[in-house]
This record gives sequence, C-alpha cells and structure tokens, in this order.
Amino acid sequence: MSELDLPVPSIPNARDAVRALRPSQIREVANAGFGVENVLPFWFGESDRVTPAFIRDAASTALAAGATFYTHNLGIAPLRAALAGYVSELHGATSAEQIAVTSAGVNALMLAAQLVVGAGDRVVAVTPLWPNLVEIPKILGAHVETVSLGYGEHGWQLDLGQLLAALTPDTKMLMINSPNNPTGWVMSRDDQRVVLEHCRRYGIWIVADEVYERLYYPEAASAARTAPSFLDLATRDERVICVNSFSKAWLMTGWRLGWIVAPTALMDDLGKLVEYNTSCAPSFVQQAGIAALEQGERFTQELVQDLKASRDHLVRALSAVPGVDVKAPLGAMYLFFSMPGSAHSLELCKAMVREVGLGIAPGSAFGPQGEGFVRWCYACDTARLDAGVERLRQFLARHPRG
Repeated sequence: MSELDLPVPSIPNARDAVRALRPSQIREVANAGFGVENVLPFWFGESDRVTPAFIRDAASTALAAGATFYTHNLGIAPLRAALAGYVSELHGATSAEQIAVTSAGVNALMLAAQLVVGAGDRVVAVTPLWPNLVEIPKILGAHVETVSLGYGEHGWQLDLGQLLAALTPDTKMLMINSPNNPTGWVMSRDDQRVVLEHCRRYGIWIVADEVYERLYYPEAASAARTAPSFLDLATRDERVICVNSFSKAWLMTGWRLGWIVAPTALMDDLGKLVEYNTSCAPSFVQQAGIAALEQGERFTQELVQDLKASRDHLVRALSAVPGVDVKAPLGAMYLFFSMPGSAHSLELCKAMVREVGLGIAPGSAFGPQGEGFVRWCYACDTARLDAGVERLRQFLARHPRG
C-alpha cells in the first residue's frame, strides 16, 4: 500500500455526549465584559464578601501544621462527625456513616448521578435550573426530561400534578433543586411529602440539591433555620441522596468543599467513585469546614438577614423600573425576572455589559424554560445594587420599546 492509499485521519473529537453539552451562557456574557471598564458583575452565584476570617484562619493553621496529605476517600473523621451533628440538628438523626465529604457541591452532584444512573436511563429535572444538574446525567448517557415551574402572580410555582405525571415507573432518578437556582422557588413540605411517596412507590431515586437550604426567607415570622428538606421526611436508608455545599451559607465558593447524605449501603461504592474522581478533598480545606460548622452559626444567621434585606431592597428598586416584572422569592440569592428585551435574554445581557457595564445572567442559560427572564444575584451591599439599577435604567432609556 502506498502513502496515497492510506486513510485520511479523522479530526479528533470528544465523544458525542460531551460535544452535545450546553456551553455556559453565563460565561459567554462574562466574556463580553472583557475590556469593559468598571463592570458591575451580578452574574455569578456568589457574594462579593470574602470567606470569614475564622474559617480562613483554620485553614492557615492546618497548613502550618502540615495538613497537606491524602485523607480518607469519604473525608476526615472529625469533619464527618461535625457534619452528622449539623445535619441531625437541622433534619433529624444522621450518622457519620451516612456522610461523604466531596470536592465541592458540583462534584457531589456528579458522584450522586454516577451512583445511580447510566446510559439509557430516564431522568426528570424540575426547571428552570442551574445547567449542571441537567447536563450531568447526559454525560453519563442518560436521557433527561424536564418539568417546568410556572410564573404568575405569586412568582414561580410548581404544578405538582405535572411533575407526578412525568415520574413514570421507568424513571430512574428525579433531580430537584430547592431553594432553586435561578428562580428562588422553594418546594413546600407538603409537595415534598407527595413526591417522596410517589417515588417510593415506583423505586425512583431522588437526588436533592439543597445547597441553598439555609438561604431561606419564609413569608411568615418563623424560627425555621432551613428550607424544607427531603431529609425531614425520608428515612436514611431509602432512595434519597441529598447534596450540599459550604459555598453559600459560609461564603466558601472558592474552597470547593461539599457533602452528601446517602444510605449507608451506598458508602463503599461512593468511596470508590470518590477515589476515581478526586481521591479526596484537601485536608486543610476539610479543617476549614470543621471551623465553619463549629463556629459559623451566628455568621450564617446574620448572612441570611443581610441577604433578605438585599433581596427586599432590589425588589423595590426593580419594581419601580417601567417594564420590569419581579417577585420576591422565598430562597436562594437571586431574582429571576422579566424586563423589556428579555425574550432574547442572551443578546440582551451581552448588550447591557457592552453598553452600560451591567452584568446579569440570561434566563436562557437555565434552559429553554428560562428564556424571557434574567437572573440578578443580590448577594452584595445595597449601594452596589442601586448602582446596577441605575445602569439598567440608562440602558432602557437608550432602547425604548413601544
């Protein structure tokens, strides 16, 4: 065979399931801000405040003491014990043997999906939704169907009957995020009870992303420290996996530390998956997690009050802008609202970055059901929010709509 007869090499590509994943439209908007001076960024889901000093100091002390080695796949024993105590206080008896420490909440979501779904499995997700939850099962070859929240006079609401109809006997897993990113919707205890019973009946796994559970603002005066959780209702040995993170309640987004609450029977296999994904979370970061749990309750409660005040302030400010339709959500750290031009939210958000230096996230980043809305993270001081609203007004003045 001559060289002329050799086959032409094909272009090297990732496998089809990976190539089909949605790129981040939030990042696309952020990229549009490169080179724009003094952008006000409200697009990412994090506060503009640094992690509290007592947490940073714990990590520094651990590093100075040489906490730089591998740990147990499921986390160091003191952190698992501290998490078990924390979860038990909020949601009922939970043992350290039902806790796995992970390298971030998103890693926990991937591990949970790897535990229970594979190629061809059917997954249901409630949307609009942070895209990672929808795309993770697709990486594993699963098929994802969505049930959309509806928007109306009372903000974002779930049609429970529609969700139950989608949870058919051939469904392997339900992925649900409450409090929800991006809408701030919070699933009620009654709806959780009905969904849990339905999933029990058909053997459907529930993977609950409860990362925002502490960022909860009930309408009535309440002593509730957390949003309703499936952990309040489910026994610890059934098909419920709850995912959480240190990122939101303790402002530890960059630390990449999370945890899973799951049946003890899963832990050996979960440990294997941790080994083949990350081996373990960094030792000194886990020490910082212990400090957050043992010293951070007052900080978290004050943070929630600050966020509620910022939410209410931004709702009032945006409600005074002609054409804006916004409702105060019960949880998380976002407003998900409509405004003139948001029917094409990606183009709108890129234009606002370029023209007035206002950075908010397009609703389409959270799936087709999010189109027509934009997301604004209000985890900052009110002066910064006011400056952002003023830029929104400037943009709309440049683009009047009849």
